Parts: sequence; C-alpha cells; structure tokens
Amino acid sequence: MITLYHRAKTRATRIIFLLEELAAPYQIHSVTTRNRDGSGAVDPGNPHPHGKVPAISDDGVVVFESPAIALYLTDKFPNKRLGPLAGDPARGAYLSWLAYYSGVFEPAIMSKFMKVEVPRGTAGWVAVEEVLPALVQQLSPGRFLLGAHFSAADVLYGTTFAMFAASPLLPKSAVIDDYVQRVVTRPAYARAMAREAG
Repeated sequence: MITLYHRAKTRATRIIFLLEELAAPYQIHSVTTRNRDGSGAVDPGNPHPHGKVPAISDDGVVVFESPAIALYLTDKFPNKRLGPLAGDPARGAYLSWLAYYSGVFEPAIMSKFMKVEVPRGTAGWVAVEEVLPALVQQLSPGRFLLGAHFSAADVLYGTTFAMFAASPLLPKSAVIDDYVQRVVTRPAYARAMAREAG
C-alpha cells in the first residue's frame, strides 16, 4: 500500500492524479506544513526531510519530490505505460523532462512569482521567457511532452500550467492552453479533484 503524505491545495494533489492514472492502491495521510507567511508547523510524521509535500511511503520505501515520485511510480506500475522503461528509446526524453521540471521549469516560475531576477550564466535555470518557447516547441508536434502518449511528466507540467492559467505570471500560449485542457479533462484528474475535495 502506498501512503501519500498530503496537504490540500498543494503540489501533493497532482500525485493523487498520478496514482489514479496508475490505478495504484494508495491511502492519503494528511499532514501539516509551514505556510508561506511563516505560520504552521512541520508534521513530525512526514518523512520529507523539510516537512514538505508530496512524499510517499511504499511499504517503508520513502520517496520525495514530484519528479522522483513520478519516476518511482511509473517504474513500479509499468503495465500502465505512463513512463518509458529502461531500454525504450523514449526513456531519455522522459528522464530529461522530469529533471527539467524541478531543475529549470519550477525554479523559473518561482523566480518570476517572487520577482527575483535569474542570474545569467550562473544559475542552473533560465527565465520563464526562455522556458516557455522550449516547452511550446516540445509540445507543438504532438499532444503531450513525449508526443502522442500521455506520461507522468504531463501530470507535473499540465497541473502546474493549470494552476497558473488565470495568472498574468505566464505569457499566454494557445499551444499551452490546449495542452492543459488535454491533461485536466482526463477522468483520473476528475477523480483526483473529487478525492482532494473529500
């Protein structure tokens, strides 16, 4: 049984979406976390080293950070084909886009959100204005990041784009808007939102 350490309306919700896509057996363990304003407290029962979410425990095996959880779960449930396995030519792209999510995409968005200029040449990530064209180029030939097939990478990117859909933070793109609709209209997404709502 997989335990998802979760707090409502956080990045942990997308892991419910992924677990639903995988038809994996799971339970949700609600935890407290620190809030943006400094209030709140880390839950001592949360295995994430900084008390953040998401984290999972799979019969004692702890995995934290969304890309690592995505990789772990898609390797664990290969029959659902939500992540290319070792030996598949698409594996390289899959691993790259998972790493790009946490190493480039999310830092770029957070830098923009926090109004922090990305240091040129020294940061491991680039500004949002450079990230979006790369993602539009990747998405333009197909329906999803890896082409025709939905993957766990789309869970991460699609839900993040959906979260900022109404925000002026990101420039508008018809390619991105259409992509988000393909992700959030999936039945597993609806099930995850219902589960999140209680």
